[in-house]
Amino acid sequence: MLRIALALLVCVSSVLFSCRKPAATGLYVDSSIDSEIRQIPAIDNHAHPLAVVSYGEEDRNYDALPADAIQDLALPTPFRDGSSYFPQAWHALFGYDFADAKPEHIAQLQQTKRKIAAEKGDLYPAWVLNRTNTEIMLANRVAMGRGLTPDRFRWVPFADMFLFPLNNSSIASKDPEHKAFIGREEELLKGYLAESQLHRLPANFDDYLSFVSHMLESWKASGAVAVKFELAYLRDLQISNPQRENAERVYTIYSQSSEPTPDEYKILQDYVFRHIASEAGRLQMPVHIHCSIGAGSYFRDANANPLALEPLFNDPTMRKTKFVMLHGSWPFAREAAALILKPNVYVDFSALMYLTYPVEAARAIRLYLEAAPEKVLYATDASPFSNTIGWEETDWIGSHNGRLALGLALTGMTQDGEITVDRAKQIAHLVMRENARQLYGF
Repeated sequence: MLRIALALLVCVSSVLFSCRKPAATGLYVDSSIDSEIRQIPAIDNHAHPLAVVSYGEEDRNYDALPADAIQDLALPTPFRDGSSYFPQAWHALFGYDFADAKPEHIAQLQQTKRKIAAEKGDLYPAWVLNRTNTEIMLANRVAMGRGLTPDRFRWVPFADMFLFPLNNSSIASKDPEHKAFIGREEELLKGYLAESQLHRLPANFDDYLSFVSHMLESWKASGAVAVKFELAYLRDLQISNPQRENAERVYTIYSQSSEPTPDEYKILQDYVFRHIASEAGRLQMPVHIHCSIGAGSYFRDANANPLALEPLFNDPTMRKTKFVMLHGSWPFAREAAALILKPNVYVDFSALMYLTYPVEAARAIRLYLEAAPEKVLYATDASPFSNTIGWEETDWIGSHNGRLALGLALTGMTQDGEITVDRAKQIAHLVMRENARQLYGF
Protein backbone atom coordinates (compact mmCIF):
# COMPACT_ATOMS: atom_id res chain seq x y z
CA MET A 1 0.00 0.00 0.00
CA LEU A 2 2.85 2.36 0.85
CA ARG A 3 4.54 1.68 -2.51
CA ILE A 4 1.23 2.33 -4.32
CA ALA A 5 0.72 5.58 -2.41
CA LEU A 6 4.25 6.75 -3.21
CA ALA A 7 3.78 5.87 -6.89
CA LEU A 8 0.54 7.84 -7.02
CA LEU A 9 2.23 10.79 -5.34
CA VAL A 10 5.00 10.75 -7.94
CA CYS A 11 2.44 10.63 -10.77
CA VAL A 12 0.37 13.45 -9.35
CA SER A 13 3.46 15.57 -8.72
CA SER A 14 4.58 14.98 -12.30
CA VAL A 15 1.22 16.09 -13.68
CA LEU A 16 1.12 19.22 -11.54
CA PHE A 17 4.70 20.12 -12.40
CA SER A 18 3.94 19.92 -16.14
CA CYS A 19 0.93 22.24 -15.86
CA ARG A 20 0.41 25.88 -15.08
CA LYS A 21 -2.36 27.30 -12.94
CA PRO A 22 -3.94 30.48 -14.36
CA ALA A 23 -4.77 32.84 -11.53
CA ALA A 24 -8.15 33.67 -13.02
CA THR A 25 -9.43 30.10 -13.22
CA GLY A 26 -8.09 27.86 -10.49
CA LEU A 27 -7.73 25.06 -13.07
CA TYR A 28 -4.63 23.60 -14.63
CA VAL A 29 -3.50 24.00 -18.22
CA ASP A 30 -0.80 21.71 -19.53
CA SER A 31 2.18 23.97 -20.14
CA SER A 32 3.08 22.38 -23.49
CA ILE A 33 -0.53 22.65 -24.74
CA ASP A 34 -0.70 26.25 -23.56
CA SER A 35 2.57 27.11 -25.29
CA GLU A 36 1.38 25.49 -28.51
CA ILE A 37 -1.92 27.39 -28.51
CA ARG A 38 -0.31 30.76 -27.80
CA GLN A 39 2.03 30.54 -30.80
CA ILE A 40 -0.61 29.61 -33.42
CA PRO A 41 -1.41 32.49 -35.83
CA ALA A 42 -5.18 32.48 -35.60
CA ILE A 43 -8.00 32.79 -38.09
CA ASP A 44 -10.72 34.68 -36.22
CA ASN A 45 -14.09 33.47 -37.50
CA HIS A 46 -16.20 36.34 -36.21
CA ALA A 47 -15.50 39.97 -35.32
CA HIS A 48 -16.61 43.56 -35.91
CA PRO A 49 -13.41 45.57 -36.48
CA LEU A 50 -13.59 49.30 -37.09
CA ALA A 51 -12.24 50.91 -40.22
CA VAL A 52 -9.77 53.79 -40.08
CA VAL A 53 -11.64 57.10 -40.31
CA SER A 54 -10.61 60.72 -40.63
CA TYR A 55 -11.12 63.24 -37.85
CA GLY A 56 -14.83 63.90 -37.31
CA GLU A 57 -15.94 60.79 -39.20
CA GLU A 58 -17.78 57.86 -37.64
CA ASP A 59 -17.80 54.21 -38.68
CA ARG A 60 -21.39 52.90 -38.51
CA ASN A 61 -20.79 49.93 -40.75
CA TYR A 62 -19.32 47.58 -38.14
CA ASP A 63 -22.81 46.13 -37.56
CA ALA A 64 -26.14 46.16 -39.34
CA LEU A 65 -28.04 46.67 -36.09
CA PRO A 66 -27.39 50.01 -34.35
CA ALA A 67 -25.71 49.29 -31.02
CA ASP A 68 -26.78 52.62 -29.55
CA ALA A 69 -30.42 51.53 -29.84
CA ILE A 70 -29.98 48.78 -27.24
CA GLN A 71 -31.60 49.85 -23.98
CA ASP A 72 -30.88 48.66 -20.45
CA LEU A 73 -27.74 46.86 -21.53
CA ALA A 74 -26.94 44.37 -18.78
CA LEU A 75 -23.31 43.47 -19.24
CA PRO A 76 -22.14 40.08 -17.93
CA THR A 77 -19.74 40.24 -14.99
CA PRO A 78 -16.53 39.87 -17.07
CA PHE A 79 -17.35 43.12 -18.89
CA ARG A 80 -18.63 45.31 -16.08
CA ASP A 81 -16.79 48.31 -14.69
CA GLY A 82 -13.94 47.22 -12.49
CA SER A 83 -13.14 44.07 -14.43
CA SER A 84 -9.43 43.28 -14.39
CA TYR A 85 -9.64 42.31 -18.06
CA PHE A 86 -9.57 45.91 -19.26
CA PRO A 87 -6.33 47.04 -17.56
CA GLN A 88 -4.74 43.79 -18.74
CA ALA A 89 -5.78 44.49 -22.33
CA TRP A 90 -4.70 48.13 -22.13
CA HIS A 91 -1.31 47.08 -20.78
CA ALA A 92 -0.76 44.44 -23.48
CA LEU A 93 -1.85 46.72 -26.32
CA PHE A 94 -0.86 50.21 -25.22
CA GLY A 95 1.55 49.83 -22.30
CA TYR A 96 -0.99 50.91 -19.70
CA ASP A 97 0.74 50.77 -16.31
CA PHE A 98 -2.24 50.97 -13.95
CA ALA A 99 -4.51 48.33 -12.42
CA ASP A 100 -7.49 50.70 -12.27
CA ALA A 101 -9.56 52.89 -14.57
CA LYS A 102 -9.26 56.25 -12.84
CA PRO A 103 -10.25 59.19 -15.08
CA GLU A 104 -6.74 60.66 -15.12
CA HIS A 105 -5.30 57.27 -16.13
CA ILE A 106 -7.92 56.77 -18.83
CA ALA A 107 -7.09 60.22 -20.20
CA GLN A 108 -3.47 59.12 -20.61
CA LEU A 109 -4.65 55.90 -22.24
CA GLN A 110 -6.79 57.75 -24.76
CA GLN A 111 -3.88 59.98 -25.66
CA THR A 112 -1.65 56.96 -26.18
CA LYS A 113 -4.27 55.22 -28.33
CA ARG A 114 -4.71 58.29 -30.52
CA LYS A 115 -0.95 58.63 -30.91
CA ILE A 116 -0.48 55.01 -31.95
CA ALA A 117 -3.46 55.13 -34.32
CA ALA A 118 -2.09 58.29 -35.93
CA GLU A 119 1.38 56.80 -36.31
CA LYS A 120 0.07 53.57 -37.84
CA GLY A 121 -2.51 55.23 -40.08
CA ASP A 122 -4.19 52.72 -42.40
CA LEU A 123 -1.94 50.00 -40.96
CA TYR A 124 -3.53 50.35 -37.52
CA PRO A 125 -6.09 47.51 -37.89
CA ALA A 126 -3.35 45.11 -39.01
CA TRP A 127 -1.21 46.30 -36.07
CA VAL A 128 -4.03 45.26 -33.72
CA LEU A 129 -4.15 41.80 -35.30
CA ASN A 130 -0.41 41.45 -34.87
CA ARG A 131 -0.76 42.20 -31.17
CA THR A 132 -3.15 39.25 -30.76
CA ASN A 133 -1.30 36.86 -33.10
CA THR A 134 -4.20 36.88 -35.55
CA GLU A 135 -3.40 36.21 -39.19
CA ILE A 136 -6.89 36.71 -40.64
CA MET A 137 -10.05 38.17 -39.12
CA LEU A 138 -13.50 37.68 -40.63
CA ALA A 139 -15.05 41.14 -40.48
CA ASN A 140 -18.82 41.16 -40.01
CA ARG A 141 -19.64 44.53 -41.53
CA VAL A 142 -22.14 46.23 -43.80
CA ALA A 143 -19.20 47.34 -45.93
CA MET A 144 -15.44 47.25 -45.58
CA GLY A 145 -13.37 50.39 -45.09
CA ARG A 146 -9.93 51.93 -44.84
CA GLY A 147 -7.31 49.74 -43.25
CA LEU A 148 -9.35 46.55 -43.50
CA THR A 149 -7.22 45.09 -46.24
CA PRO A 150 -8.23 41.76 -47.83
CA ASP A 151 -4.96 40.07 -46.92
CA ARG A 152 -5.84 40.36 -43.20
CA PHE A 153 -9.60 41.01 -43.11
CA ARG A 154 -12.21 38.96 -44.98
CA TRP A 155 -15.69 40.40 -45.44
CA VAL A 156 -18.89 38.84 -44.05
CA PRO A 157 -21.91 41.03 -45.00
CA PHE A 158 -25.37 40.89 -43.41
CA ALA A 159 -28.40 39.46 -45.22
CA ASP A 160 -31.30 40.03 -42.80
CA MET A 161 -32.65 43.07 -44.65
CA PHE A 162 -33.76 40.88 -47.55
CA LEU A 163 -36.23 39.14 -45.21
CA PHE A 164 -38.10 42.36 -44.44
CA PRO A 165 -39.14 43.91 -47.77
CA LEU A 166 -42.79 44.57 -46.83
CA ASN A 167 -44.57 46.87 -44.39
CA ASN A 168 -42.84 46.32 -41.03
CA SER A 169 -45.00 48.54 -38.83
CA SER A 170 -46.15 45.77 -36.49
CA ILE A 171 -42.62 44.47 -35.97
CA ALA A 172 -41.27 47.97 -35.33
CA SER A 173 -44.00 48.64 -32.76
CA LYS A 174 -42.93 45.75 -30.49
CA ASP A 175 -40.41 47.78 -28.51
CA PRO A 176 -37.84 50.57 -29.01
CA GLU A 177 -35.09 48.18 -30.02
CA HIS A 178 -37.17 46.51 -32.73
CA LYS A 179 -38.10 49.95 -34.02
CA ALA A 180 -34.46 50.95 -34.39
CA PHE A 181 -33.36 47.59 -35.79
CA ILE A 182 -36.12 47.43 -38.39
CA GLY A 183 -35.46 51.03 -39.37
CA ARG A 184 -31.84 50.15 -40.07
CA GLU A 185 -32.78 47.03 -42.07
CA GLU A 186 -35.17 49.10 -44.19
CA GLU A 187 -32.45 51.69 -44.76
CA LEU A 188 -30.00 49.03 -45.91
CA LEU A 189 -32.51 47.36 -48.23
CA LYS A 190 -33.35 50.71 -49.79
CA GLY A 191 -29.65 51.31 -50.40
CA TYR A 192 -29.16 47.93 -52.07
CA LEU A 193 -32.19 48.52 -54.28
CA ALA A 194 -30.74 51.85 -55.37
CA GLU A 195 -27.39 50.18 -56.00
CA SER A 196 -29.23 47.82 -58.36
CA GLN A 197 -30.89 50.74 -60.17
CA LEU A 198 -34.26 49.98 -58.57
CA HIS A 199 -36.34 52.84 -57.17
CA ARG A 200 -38.85 50.55 -55.46
CA LEU A 201 -39.48 46.89 -54.75
CA PRO A 202 -39.92 44.80 -57.88
CA ALA A 203 -43.59 44.01 -58.41
CA ASN A 204 -42.72 40.49 -59.49
CA PHE A 205 -41.54 37.92 -56.93
CA ASP A 206 -39.11 36.33 -59.40
CA ASP A 207 -37.55 39.73 -59.95
CA TYR A 208 -37.13 40.22 -56.19
CA LEU A 209 -35.40 36.85 -55.82
CA SER A 210 -33.18 37.71 -58.79
CA PHE A 211 -32.27 40.99 -57.09
CA VAL A 212 -31.31 39.12 -53.92
CA SER A 213 -29.21 36.63 -55.88
CA HIS A 214 -27.52 39.47 -57.74
CA MET A 215 -26.55 41.12 -54.43
CA LEU A 216 -25.04 37.87 -53.15
CA GLU A 217 -23.07 37.48 -56.37
CA SER A 218 -21.92 41.09 -56.12
CA TRP A 219 -20.75 40.53 -52.54
CA LYS A 220 -18.89 37.41 -53.58
CA ALA A 221 -17.17 39.31 -56.39
CA SER A 222 -16.20 42.01 -53.87
CA GLY A 223 -14.46 39.49 -51.63
CA ALA A 224 -17.17 38.29 -49.25
CA VAL A 225 -16.46 34.83 -47.85
CA ALA A 226 -19.76 34.22 -46.01
CA VAL A 227 -23.12 35.85 -45.21
CA LYS A 228 -24.43 36.67 -41.75
CA PHE A 229 -27.90 36.59 -40.16
CA GLU A 230 -28.76 38.38 -36.91
CA LEU A 231 -32.33 37.14 -37.23
CA ALA A 232 -32.71 36.16 -33.57
CA TYR A 233 -32.76 39.87 -32.70
CA LEU A 234 -35.81 40.30 -34.90
CA ARG A 235 -37.77 37.02 -34.68
CA ASP A 236 -37.36 33.31 -33.95
CA LEU A 237 -35.15 30.85 -35.85
CA GLN A 238 -37.97 28.48 -36.80
CA ILE A 239 -37.43 28.37 -40.57
CA SER A 240 -40.31 26.48 -42.16
CA ASN A 241 -40.31 25.12 -45.71
CA PRO A 242 -43.21 26.94 -47.39
CA GLN A 243 -44.43 26.33 -50.90
CA ARG A 244 -43.20 28.83 -53.45
CA GLU A 245 -46.69 29.77 -54.56
CA ASN A 246 -47.63 30.71 -51.00
CA ALA A 247 -44.58 32.96 -50.60
CA GLU A 248 -45.22 34.47 -54.02
CA ARG A 249 -48.83 35.20 -53.11
CA VAL A 250 -47.78 37.08 -49.97
CA TYR A 251 -45.20 39.11 -51.86
CA THR A 252 -47.51 39.91 -54.77
CA ILE A 253 -50.30 41.13 -52.52
CA TYR A 254 -48.34 43.09 -49.94
CA SER A 255 -45.34 44.46 -51.81
CA GLN A 256 -47.60 47.12 -53.27
CA SER A 257 -50.24 47.51 -50.56
CA SER A 258 -51.00 47.00 -46.87
CA GLU A 259 -49.25 45.05 -44.13
CA PRO A 260 -49.27 41.23 -44.05
CA THR A 261 -50.28 39.30 -40.96
CA PRO A 262 -47.40 37.84 -38.92
CA ASP A 263 -48.15 34.34 -40.24
CA GLU A 264 -48.22 35.56 -43.83
CA TYR A 265 -45.00 37.51 -43.42
CA LYS A 266 -43.27 34.49 -41.91
CA ILE A 267 -44.11 32.43 -44.99
CA LEU A 268 -42.33 34.96 -47.18
CA GLN A 269 -39.39 35.40 -44.80
CA ASP A 270 -38.80 31.66 -44.48
CA TYR A 271 -38.87 31.17 -48.23
CA VAL A 272 -36.45 34.05 -48.84
CA PHE A 273 -34.16 32.76 -46.07
CA ARG A 274 -34.01 29.38 -47.76
CA HIS A 275 -33.39 31.06 -51.10
CA ILE A 276 -30.45 32.97 -49.65
CA ALA A 277 -29.07 29.85 -47.96
CA SER A 278 -29.34 27.87 -51.19
CA GLU A 279 -27.68 30.61 -53.23
CA ALA A 280 -24.94 30.96 -50.62
CA GLY A 281 -24.28 27.25 -51.01
CA ARG A 282 -24.05 27.65 -54.77
CA LEU A 283 -21.57 30.49 -54.31
CA GLN A 284 -19.63 28.53 -51.65
CA MET A 285 -20.33 31.15 -49.00
CA PRO A 286 -21.08 29.65 -45.55
CA VAL A 287 -24.10 31.03 -43.71
CA HIS A 288 -23.37 32.48 -40.25
CA ILE A 289 -26.28 32.61 -37.80
CA HIS A 290 -26.46 34.35 -34.42
CA CYS A 291 -27.30 31.52 -31.99
CA SER A 292 -26.86 32.78 -28.44
CA ILE A 293 -28.33 35.22 -25.96
CA GLY A 294 -28.23 38.78 -27.23
CA ALA A 295 -27.59 42.24 -25.90
CA GLY A 296 -30.47 44.34 -24.64
CA SER A 297 -33.36 43.74 -22.29
CA TYR A 298 -35.84 43.06 -25.09
CA PHE A 299 -33.93 40.18 -26.63
CA ARG A 300 -35.88 36.92 -26.38
CA ASP A 301 -33.40 34.20 -25.45
CA ALA A 302 -35.64 31.42 -26.74
CA ASN A 303 -35.26 32.92 -30.22
CA ALA A 304 -31.63 31.82 -30.27
CA ASN A 305 -32.05 28.11 -29.53
CA PRO A 306 -30.18 26.38 -32.38
CA LEU A 307 -32.44 23.31 -32.27
CA ALA A 308 -34.97 25.43 -34.16
CA LEU A 309 -32.62 25.21 -37.13
CA GLU A 310 -32.44 21.42 -37.24
CA PRO A 311 -35.09 21.01 -40.00
CA LEU A 312 -33.10 23.45 -42.12
CA PHE A 313 -29.85 21.58 -41.49
CA ASN A 314 -31.58 18.27 -42.31
CA ASP A 315 -33.04 19.46 -45.61
CA PRO A 316 -31.34 17.47 -48.41
CA THR A 317 -31.53 20.53 -50.69
CA MET A 318 -29.39 22.46 -48.17
CA ARG A 319 -26.54 19.99 -47.80
CA LYS A 320 -24.32 22.03 -50.14
CA THR A 321 -24.67 24.99 -47.78
CA LYS A 322 -22.35 25.20 -44.77
CA PHE A 323 -23.91 26.71 -41.64
CA VAL A 324 -21.97 28.22 -38.73
CA MET A 325 -23.66 28.69 -35.36
CA LEU A 326 -22.05 31.73 -33.78
CA HIS A 327 -21.14 32.52 -30.17
CA GLY A 328 -21.05 28.87 -29.16
CA SER A 329 -24.86 28.92 -29.14
CA TRP A 330 -24.42 29.80 -25.47
CA PRO A 331 -26.20 28.82 -23.21
CA PHE A 332 -27.33 26.08 -25.62
CA ALA A 333 -23.90 24.45 -25.77
CA ARG A 334 -25.12 20.85 -25.55
CA GLU A 335 -27.60 21.46 -28.34
CA ALA A 336 -24.83 22.94 -30.48
CA ALA A 337 -22.54 20.00 -29.75
CA ALA A 338 -25.23 17.63 -31.00
CA LEU A 339 -25.91 19.67 -34.14
CA ILE A 340 -22.29 19.82 -35.34
CA LEU A 341 -22.44 16.07 -35.90
CA LYS A 342 -24.37 16.97 -39.05
CA PRO A 343 -22.08 17.18 -42.09
CA ASN A 344 -22.83 20.82 -42.97
CA VAL A 345 -22.89 22.44 -39.50
CA TYR A 346 -20.10 24.20 -37.57
CA VAL A 347 -19.84 26.22 -34.36
CA ASP A 348 -17.54 29.02 -33.24
CA PHE A 349 -17.02 30.27 -29.70
CA SER A 350 -16.98 34.00 -30.39
CA ALA A 351 -18.29 36.16 -27.50
CA LEU A 352 -18.06 33.34 -24.97
CA MET A 353 -15.22 35.29 -23.32
CA TYR A 354 -17.58 38.21 -22.73
CA LEU A 355 -20.61 36.20 -21.66
CA THR A 356 -18.77 34.13 -19.08
CA TYR A 357 -15.36 33.36 -17.62
CA PRO A 358 -12.82 30.93 -19.17
CA VAL A 359 -13.81 28.06 -16.86
CA GLU A 360 -17.41 28.03 -18.10
CA ALA A 361 -16.32 28.69 -21.67
CA ALA A 362 -13.95 25.71 -21.45
CA ARG A 363 -16.81 23.44 -20.42
CA ALA A 364 -18.75 24.44 -23.53
CA ILE A 365 -15.71 24.16 -25.81
CA ARG A 366 -14.98 20.69 -24.46
CA LEU A 367 -18.49 19.57 -25.44
CA TYR A 368 -17.86 20.72 -29.00
CA LEU A 369 -14.41 19.10 -29.16
CA GLU A 370 -15.71 15.79 -27.84
CA ALA A 371 -18.41 15.82 -30.52
CA ALA A 372 -16.60 16.98 -33.67
CA PRO A 373 -13.26 18.82 -33.28
CA GLU A 374 -13.06 19.40 -37.03
CA LYS A 375 -16.23 21.55 -36.81
CA VAL A 376 -15.10 23.99 -34.10
CA LEU A 377 -13.84 27.48 -34.98
CA TYR A 378 -11.89 29.98 -32.91
CA ALA A 379 -13.36 33.50 -32.83
CA THR A 380 -13.34 36.57 -30.59
CA ASP A 381 -16.35 38.74 -31.57
CA ALA A 382 -14.04 41.73 -31.24
CA SER A 383 -16.39 44.72 -31.13
CA PRO A 384 -16.41 48.31 -29.88
CA PHE A 385 -18.22 48.70 -26.55
CA SER A 386 -17.64 52.31 -25.53
CA ASN A 387 -15.31 55.27 -25.91
CA THR A 388 -12.71 53.47 -23.78
CA ILE A 389 -13.42 49.84 -24.75
CA GLY A 390 -12.91 49.44 -28.47
CA TRP A 391 -12.62 46.46 -30.77
CA GLU A 392 -8.91 46.41 -29.96
CA GLU A 393 -9.48 45.60 -26.28
CA THR A 394 -12.21 43.05 -26.94
CA ASP A 395 -10.00 41.42 -29.56
CA TRP A 396 -7.22 41.04 -27.00
CA ILE A 397 -9.59 39.73 -24.30
CA GLY A 398 -11.24 37.33 -26.73
CA SER A 399 -7.85 36.11 -27.92
CA HIS A 400 -6.18 35.81 -24.52
CA ASN A 401 -9.10 34.16 -22.75
CA GLY A 402 -10.24 32.20 -25.79
CA ARG A 403 -6.86 30.52 -26.06
CA LEU A 404 -6.91 29.94 -22.30
CA ALA A 405 -10.36 28.35 -22.42
CA LEU A 406 -9.30 26.11 -25.31
CA GLY A 407 -6.24 25.06 -23.30
CA LEU A 408 -8.40 24.27 -20.28
CA ALA A 409 -10.73 22.15 -22.38
CA LEU A 410 -7.91 20.21 -24.06
CA THR A 411 -6.04 19.69 -20.79
CA GLY A 412 -9.16 18.27 -19.18
CA MET A 413 -9.55 15.85 -22.06
CA THR A 414 -5.94 14.67 -21.69
CA GLN A 415 -6.25 14.28 -17.93
CA ASP A 416 -9.36 12.16 -18.39
CA GLY A 417 -7.59 9.93 -20.89
CA GLU A 418 -9.73 10.95 -23.85
CA ILE A 419 -6.82 12.19 -25.98
CA THR A 420 -3.04 12.39 -25.79
CA VAL A 421 -1.13 15.63 -25.43
CA ASP A 422 0.04 15.31 -29.04
CA ARG A 423 -3.56 14.91 -30.20
CA ALA A 424 -4.54 17.94 -28.10
CA LYS A 425 -1.97 20.03 -29.95
CA GLN A 426 -3.30 18.79 -33.29
CA ILE A 427 -6.83 19.76 -32.27
CA ALA A 428 -5.58 23.17 -31.16
CA HIS A 429 -4.28 23.84 -34.67
CA LEU A 430 -7.59 22.67 -36.15
CA VAL A 431 -9.62 25.01 -33.97
CA MET A 432 -7.33 28.02 -34.18
CA ARG A 433 -6.91 28.02 -37.97
CA GLU A 434 -7.07 24.79 -39.99
CA ASN A 435 -10.83 24.25 -39.71
CA ALA A 436 -11.40 27.78 -41.01
CA ARG A 437 -8.92 27.25 -43.84
CA GLN A 438 -10.83 24.15 -44.88
CA LEU A 439 -14.24 25.81 -44.56
CA TYR A 440 -13.43 28.99 -46.50
CA GLY A 441 -10.72 27.70 -48.80
CA PHE A 442 -8.04 30.13 -47.60
